[in-house]
Amino acid sequence: MAFSLIPLVLLSQPSALEETAPAPAPPSAQSSDGSEAQDEEQPEGLNQTANPDPEPLDRDIIEGRERPGFSSDLPEEIQQENQGAIRAPPPQAFSPDQVPIPDRWRLIEGLGIVEEDLLDPYNQNTYKGDRPINPDKVPWLPINGDDWFFVANLISDTVYEPRTFPIPVGIQTTEDPDRLDVFGDDFSTVLSQTFIAGFALLKGSTAYKPPSVEYRLTLAYNVNYVDVPERRVLFVEPSRGSDRLDHFLGVQEAFVDYHFSQYDNDRYDFISIRAGIQPFQADFRGFLFNDQQLGVRLFGNRDNNRLQFNLAAFWRLEKDTNSGLNSVVQSPRDDFVFIANLYRQDFLIPALTSQITLAYNRNREGNDIKIDDNGFPVRPALLGDIRGRDYDVFYIGYNADGRIGRINITASAYWALGEDRNNFFTGIPADINAQFAAAELSYDRDWVRLRLSGLYQSGDSDPYDNEENGFDAIFENPVFAGADTSYWIRQTIPFAGGGRAVSVNGRNGILNNLRSSKEQGQSNFNNPGLWLLGVGADFDLTPEFRLSANANHLWFEDTTTLENLRIEGTIPSEIGYDLSASAIWRPKANQNIVFRLSGATLLGGDGFQDLFDNRGNGTAFYSILANVTLAY
Repeated sequence: MAFSLIPLVLLSQPSALEETAPAPAPPSAQSSDGSEAQDEEQPEGLNQTANPDPEPLDRDIIEGRERPGFSSDLPEEIQQENQGAIRAPPPQAFSPDQVPIPDRWRLIEGLGIVEEDLLDPYNQNTYKGDRPINPDKVPWLPINGDDWFFVANLISDTVYEPRTFPIPVGIQTTEDPDRLDVFGDDFSTVLSQTFIAGFALLKGSTAYKPPSVEYRLTLAYNVNYVDVPERRVLFVEPSRGSDRLDHFLGVQEAFVDYHFSQYDNDRYDFISIRAGIQPFQADFRGFLFNDQQLGVRLFGNRDNNRLQFNLAAFWRLEKDTNSGLNSVVQSPRDDFVFIANLYRQDFLIPALTSQITLAYNRNREGNDIKIDDNGFPVRPALLGDIRGRDYDVFYIGYNADGRIGRINITASAYWALGEDRNNFFTGIPADINAQFAAAELSYDRDWVRLRLSGLYQSGDSDPYDNEENGFDAIFENPVFAGADTSYWIRQTIPFAGGGRAVSVNGRNGILNNLRSSKEQGQSNFNNPGLWLLGVGADFDLTPEFRLSANANHLWFEDTTTLENLRIEGTIPSEIGYDLSASAIWRPKANQNIVFRLSGATLLGGDGFQDLFDNRGNGTAFYSILANVTLAY
């Protein structure tokens, strides 16, 4: 019978976590009847061999129990003697003044199995939160105890994106004097490089329970270059060129998280409060609000994590125009978001998680005039009477995520109710009454997932009445129907004519909302809405390589708003077919190195051609997205 050498190693190399304690006296051996048994002879030294006469093996089977797979007598007992093996040291061998406490995080390094390397994110690394900080080495940190961890995350995100979309010719000037049409050349290129650095200081054994205190800071620095064929696309001044190089540093996270009701049971149910710039997603797929904003959030769980809740209030920060990052050097917007939601697992049926969401968006930017960094007005949007707007919107939503038998399901439904203080068509207040619904069904078969997607966004059928029926979100960033692989979701389609510096949809958004900007504009409930029906499939050819394909058919739900803004007759509802495919390669089978290449095309339907008829060019537009992500 062999014994481990670990106790001897720990004696020769004591841990930094030793603490002083008296050695307990060894209890006297007792027989089963309670009388004291004779003391066994203690070994004279640590070099004594193992007991040559071990106790015989108990071969009896417990009544009512069976050995799995056993149907015959056991083979003959194998006797094994380990010459030179040593016994574990008796309690008397330890110092009565100190008892070494093993440092389980640094144990393998003490044995020489792993040597820490700052640049190695895979093996144990103090800078990745794999083991606690030694307070003696960082006396300047306000921490006490041996359960503080430091986590550093570094990400490089590189994007190269050539694409085509309808680009209007400037009113005052153009890059090509021969262009007489409303739309010019449609090709443009985007290069974007983002470096993200995140740092967190946590108190708590993160491998076994949630941290009790967390401090986190995440900075993002973006450099972007854009080249387009026409003037007045990137800058409002026609004298400026048709390319732009820009950079910005944004604060994406800066918060403190404190668990003030810790671990009410052995399942670590808790209640926590978080204050500062923090990420928040109101539903499973990011349809209503998915952003990193300044706020306070009370959240937690109950019933062994089967019940989760959020109470949050956010004061929206201004965004940088070209990078979309948070700008803390500008005053926050007069725009507040209040959200309460409740998750329940196995409700309404087992294996389905249901969520009820209540949200209130209070906007008081009616007297605010905001010009973006490129000189274009974004508040108020240049639509209708071009007056500022205040509005109050209440969202009631139900979201589900899980499965029904072999079918995976994700669904969302929202009802928006409220008041817009200035309908830009009529100049008087109007009630808001709009709806949204989306669902995705998928079926897994070995390494293939087949998907079916459907989405409905209500549109406004009469912009001159006292009710606005076009649904709009607060800040959408959906993971749905191909996400940013999709042409319609990834690209911004400018609404030329009827509204300058206004787009039909927003970048990385699925709703047709006629906003000036998703990041800096206001919600707009006078819009044409959307119908979407799509199919898709994911093919996990290997653990490192995935292929995906999507095909979506899109329509405007109601084109009345477009017809009134463009001052023209009937506009067909069909937008067209959005076809896309992507390949993702993770050479290390993790998220540290990810290569992605995707391509998408929009085959314009009758409605799209009516809006963006372009002399000399076809009705097919495309986008290519090459992305490399490196993470530490």
